[in-house]
Amino acid sequence: MNTNVAVRTEKDLLGNRDIPNQFYFGVQTLRAIENFNLTQSKISDHPNFIRALAMVKWACADANHALNALNQEKYQAIVAACQKLIDGHYHEQFPVDMLQGGAGTSTNMNANEVIANIALEHMGFAKGEYKNLHPNNDVNMSQSTNDVYPTAIRVGLLLSLKGLQDAFATLIEGFEQKAQEFKSVLKMGRTQLQDAVPMTLGQEFAAFAHTLQKDLNQLNRIAPEMLGYVNLGGTAIGTGITTEAAYTPLAIAALSKISQHNIQAAPDFVEATSDMGDFVLFSGILKRTATKLSKIANDLRLLSSGPRTGIGEINLEPRQPGSSIMPGKVNPVIPEAVNLAAFQVIANDLAVTLAADAGQLQLNAMEPLIAFKLFESIELLSKAMHMFNDKCVRTVTANEEHCKQQVENSIGIVTALNPYLGYENTTRIAKKANEEKLSVLDLIREENLLSEQQLTEILAIENMIQPKASV
Repeated sequence: MNTNVAVRTEKDLLGNRDIPNQFYFGVQTLRAIENFNLTQSKISDHPNFIRALAMVKWACADANHALNALNQEKYQAIVAACQKLIDGHYHEQFPVDMLQGGAGTSTNMNANEVIANIALEHMGFAKGEYKNLHPNNDVNMSQSTNDVYPTAIRVGLLLSLKGLQDAFATLIEGFEQKAQEFKSVLKMGRTQLQDAVPMTLGQEFAAFAHTLQKDLNQLNRIAPEMLGYVNLGGTAIGTGITTEAAYTPLAIAALSKISQHNIQAAPDFVEATSDMGDFVLFSGILKRTATKLSKIANDLRLLSSGPRTGIGEINLEPRQPGSSIMPGKVNPVIPEAVNLAAFQVIANDLAVTLAADAGQLQLNAMEPLIAFKLFESIELLSKAMHMFNDKCVRTVTANEEHCKQQVENSIGIVTALNPYLGYENTTRIAKKANEEKLSVLDLIREENLLSEQQLTEILAIENMIQPKASV
């Protein structure tokens, strides 16, 4: 530590430590900084988590003040400090690694110390003068890390949902616009990478929009309820030790008002303190979305493959040169990056699952990993969706003539003739066309199996891409 820097001395269970005066965190946060240096992700990298912590502390102060356990001056100072954090100030004062031992105690104490020191300055005192307002006695009154930390995770995730929902909506709209643009582009559908039956490129892109809309609908329906039940007031193990009977309903009602989300008390606080099932389910929803995004990215990479020797039905906007050795090569880097982000979210789901499984008895000490991975997954998905739409989907173009030629040259078109010629006859024609490298339509004409008028009607685009009124 630079000896020229002004410091204050703080003490905890393990002894005294000097804290540089410019820092609003205290001795317990300092020890956490020294102990945990595992990732590049700090609490300060997740602003909604900090806002959620501040909202929880504010709600608890509300309840304690209403019960005359916290005087007016301290209450107002704590509320002012929490409002500063909610407004985005002092976030740099949360330098603790998201991965930490202690079931989140370091995060809770980081919040307690920062709020206490901001509040002390609000009251006209210097940082560290805890006899006037204490991180534990006042800011953490009626609380434990074991109810504050999981409650803040839930509220932080609820606050983060808006960004993810907006990203969903933007990408869905992007695919819908392309579906409309490509509604008349006839192409071959494929199953198991083999020619199947005709469809439009618009139908393919509409399916991308619909599959993402299903996940957005599920997220909108399930997530608020799944994340909205908290154990605030359960303190150490869910029994509510150190609280008054009226405290929990007051704190939770205040948290609902402050966060503007419907926060309710979990039915069983002992269960809610130890069980991480809601987080596993929420992570599963994110994983499902990541899986779908990856599949769509794979499809766009296949459809744009080439440009001369691949499928080549669509063009992706060139984003950067693709090779240090092959001149002219351009790679589908945006869909590839979406794949990578999706793989990370899928991996995060496994981490959340393992952490949830590792809980023991009345607490799960692995919650920091759950928090880290869920916030990371939301951020990754949000960024990936915006990138996908802005730098890929929005600028996709169709090779319409190439798509049409592939349909006309495909043996798969014979399926449309099956109701008229019979399965055995169409199978024979398909086999002959394939072996002799002939066009199915040329063979039909050569054998006079159908008239030109019949072929025109059967192969009309509207008759090949949807059910007919009659056959």
